[in-house]
Amino acid sequence: MPLAASLAAIVLAYLIGSLSFAVIVSRAMGLSDPRSYGSKNPGATNVLRSGNRTAAALTLVLDALKGFVPVVVALLLSPRLGFGQGTVAWVGLAAFVGHLFPVFFRFRGGKGVATAAGVLLALNPLLGVATLATWLVIAAFFRYSSLAAIVAALFAPFYQMLIWGGGAALLPMIIMSLLLLWRHGGNMRKLIAGTESKIGQKPPGAGAAAGASASTPGAHRKRRNAPR
Repeated sequence: MPLAASLAAIVLAYLIGSLSFAVIVSRAMGLSDPRSYGSKNPGATNVLRSGNRTAAALTLVLDALKGFVPVVVALLLSPRLGFGQGTVAWVGLAAFVGHLFPVFFRFRGGKGVATAAGVLLALNPLLGVATLATWLVIAAFFRYSSLAAIVAALFAPFYQMLIWGGGAALLPMIIMSLLLLWRHGGNMRKLIAGTESKIGQKPPGAGAAAGASASTPGAHRKRRNAPR
């Protein structure tokens, strides 16, 4: 029973993680698909480049919750189902992997920063706060979301080892951090080249999908004929 329940929890967490809220929220609010502009990453930072802060905030919260909720549910059910700390951590990793490779969106997922934060906050609130604080400090000073994510990903396992002494959750945390670094490989190259976009920078092609009609010939004619 514990093994079957553990596998079921891991699979369910992966399916929850596969809900790409950047795409879902953008579609619901009539915005362009975040995979079509900017970094082409379906995440809150790229949604922010559309200029819609509400959509970006919703994406951030929902992406964090899909990492947070499966872990909290696994923790609550652990006395009944016999989940150990390691199983709960693997549940969190499964939700994170679902965000990276979502089965519902042809495995084209985001980079997982918000989802990883949700997982860490649920596993160890103090570790989650320390990691988020690291992200905020780097982002505030340098204005690069990717750089902040890279530094936070590097520090999270070390915080766990130095302050809480590792434990069964350490290996899933290390795997999550390595996956985060791997997903930011392109950002690392852009940072070195000086071409990485800063937080809030709006690229061409972002914004409301419906706004494309403003560039049609009819729209140009109306602007030309408008009184001055």
